[in-house]
Amino acid sequence: MNSCSVIYVIAALAALLQGCSMLRSAAVPALASIDDSRLPRAETAASIPGLGPCTDNPDRTLRLNAAHPVTVLVHGCYGSSGQFRGLAQVFAFHGQQTACFTYDDRAALDVSAGELAASVDRLVKLLSVSGPGPVVTVIGHSQGALIARRALTSARPVIGYDDTRLGLVTISGPFAGIAAADACGSPVVRALSLGLIAPMCRLGTGDKWADITYASDFIRNPGTLSQQVAGHLKLDTDERGSCRRLLDGRCVEDDLTFTLDEQRHPVVDRDAAATVVEVKAGHVEIVGDQRVAPVKLIAVLQQNGIIRPTAPERSAAFNRLLWDVYRDPAFATITGPLSSGLAITRGPLPFALIERSE
Repeated sequence: MNSCSVIYVIAALAALLQGCSMLRSAAVPALASIDDSRLPRAETAASIPGLGPCTDNPDRTLRLNAAHPVTVLVHGCYGSSGQFRGLAQVFAFHGQQTACFTYDDRAALDVSAGELAASVDRLVKLLSVSGPGPVVTVIGHSQGALIARRALTSARPVIGYDDTRLGLVTISGPFAGIAAADACGSPVVRALSLGLIAPMCRLGTGDKWADITYASDFIRNPGTLSQQVAGHLKLDTDERGSCRRLLDGRCVEDDLTFTLDEQRHPVVDRDAAATVVEVKAGHVEIVGDQRVAPVKLIAVLQQNGIIRPTAPERSAAFNRLLWDVYRDPAFATITGPLSSGLAITRGPLPFALIERSE
């Protein structure tokens, strides 16, 4: 293997690792509980593989009320259930139940999607023991968006029952493939590396390496959504000019992970169930971390019936929650759902996904 080939392999691997590492949000302390005082009384306790509370509590038992809808949150690369604790708190404040899906970050995305589909199937059947179950909505961020949509495609077995209604929300998903992984899917690089690019890419990210490139079957053939999916809210983030970390008023770490071109896909965007919304926000900013509350995401989810509206008389309490959970100093200026920076490019979802199915 000549020196030129070595350079191509090393450069490709470095780019791939960088592309995944950019998904890592700042470390979040392990938080073991969620305030459930506004949630419906839990009447069912169950252990479902892959699903658990949106915390880092080692007890993964789900405690739910089967008469009410459940939102399943799917994290991205290097994520965890605990990283969605804040968003789960937002749902809980509005009286809505959540569960978080945890998966092997290095597994093939189709494998993770199959595991998610099986978990949601068991959840739906758990909620339907005493009659038609409520709507289950799956929300995936970043890599989790790819897994969430794939789990709900028509190629999968029916989830729950034929009349089960499902909702889907994807956030900042690289449906066109991750640009940083282009070298892994390039025939030219494969030739120049004398075939070593594949094992190097697998070394860097695991079996999923073959799914995240522009040339993969996973990306080129995303499939159509199952007829059980009543609506797909696809939220694309324009991450240009975003900043994850400031130092002395200067941005020292940007919040740009995926371009709009990486997030757009003609088959996904034109699906009959899809509503595409574009938001000016950074990749971590949109879902929030310990420095910034996800006010733009909350606005979109409220506008589309995923999160219930915040009653005006409860705005002050909601602001306090955003401060307690995210320590975002901007909470004091939030008096209700924000709408700035949003551009809806297709019509609203066909129904409010928070409503109980008939």
